[in-house]
Amino acid sequence: MISREDRDLLKIKIIADIALMKERIEETESFSDPVAHDNAIGRISRMDAINNKSIFDASLRNSTNRMKLLKNALNNIDDSEYGICRKCHQPIPLDRLKVRPEILFCAACI
Repeated sequence: MISREDRDLLKIKIIADIALMKERIEETESFSDPVAHDNAIGRISRMDAINNKSIFDASLRNSTNRMKLLKNALNNIDDSEYGICRKCHQPIPLDRLKVRPEILFCAACI
């Protein structure tokens, strides 16, 4: 069972992580514009730009997904099921939750 003080600390961590994800998403969105076909760059540079875009797109998907999980964790942090592994139904160690407060599984069940 997670104490009230630990839940309050986790809420602060989640809110800070959400703010970080918002910044990361905004920054990444600015780099994920499509590569224009009529852009006057060389073939190799165009290939690099397309490759970079795919990397930024993947980063954007990951950040967006984590943001969704963080918001869900914030909404559910006061529920009795928060901090309980979804697979084995054992408590997730507090140290693990401090690193990834949105985590749904203990280390053994991943």
